[in-house]
Amino acid sequence: MLTSASSHTRPILCAGRIYCDIVMNDLSADPVSGQEVYAGALTLTVGGGAYITAAYCAALGRPTSLSGHLPAEPFATALRRDLDGARLDLGLCAPAPEGTDPQITVAMVLHDDRAFVTRRAGAALPAGIETHIARGRHAHLHIGELATLAEHPGVVRAAKAAGMTVSCDCSWDEAVLARQDLPRLLRGVDVFLPNAIEAEALSRHAPLHDHAPVVVVKDGARGASAISGGVTVDCPAEDTHVVDTVGAGDAFNAGFIDAWLAQRPLPDCLKAGHTTAAVALGRRGGSLGLTPLTPARRGAFSVFEQ
Repeated sequence: MLTSASSHTRPILCAGRIYCDIVMNDLSADPVSGQEVYAGALTLTVGGGAYITAAYCAALGRPTSLSGHLPAEPFATALRRDLDGARLDLGLCAPAPEGTDPQITVAMVLHDDRAFVTRRAGAALPAGIETHIARGRHAHLHIGELATLAEHPGVVRAAKAAGMTVSCDCSWDEAVLARQDLPRLLRGVDVFLPNAIEAEALSRHAPLHDHAPVVVVKDGARGASAISGGVTVDCPAEDTHVVDTVGAGDAFNAGFIDAWLAQRPLPDCLKAGHTTAAVALGRRGGSLGLTPLTPARRGAFSVFEQ
């Protein structure tokens, strides 16, 4: 692993699909085919695991770059203020190719759970991303979803050749989770971060510990577990008022990765993940309106304040 100093001064790179999130909160009931339900609130914001994790990493004080295709019109202009306000280096982003449908996720939030309907369009990452990664400007690569890795497997090889560490979220994709070669696809990934439902699907093909040296299973209000070297570490979630669950797992990733890059023990990394997740749970729309999170450092470990 990189030293704590070098991993904090060199930027990290978050790569993956960037969406326009249309978040419908306070549904009157679960959606049912042939019937209509009503939302008490609606939020339009930038979404996607790569973006939300990147926004929280930047808010924690880590220099952070983002790579992906920016949402197409009619949403690009509406989302530009959020993108510009996220304190991210967008130099490795590209506009959506002409004629490409906008990438949209409709998130329907009811109580403490949510469901998604997503439209993907075009390639996940801009052309030439592997060449940029190989230049070694970044300390760490975070891949926002397993489907992006499946589409661009060369990014891990490029990152490892450049001496970078790598993390990857899972994100539900039935076709990708059905693949028999996921441990091979994930080869080179240091930290893999599925949620509990995704972990159950993954374990049907191979034990979780076969997927990466560190596997972190996020289980919402029940907490999270880290599996490494044959040892499982459990950590309860923080007790927090839930406003919106969208983006909480991606915010958890940012806190965990920040502490992991600082070479903190796994229990500390899990606690840091829960702290950033609690920030996301307390606001609408993932990272919408996210203000800097001031790290009060105790050694190399961040204790975050909103």
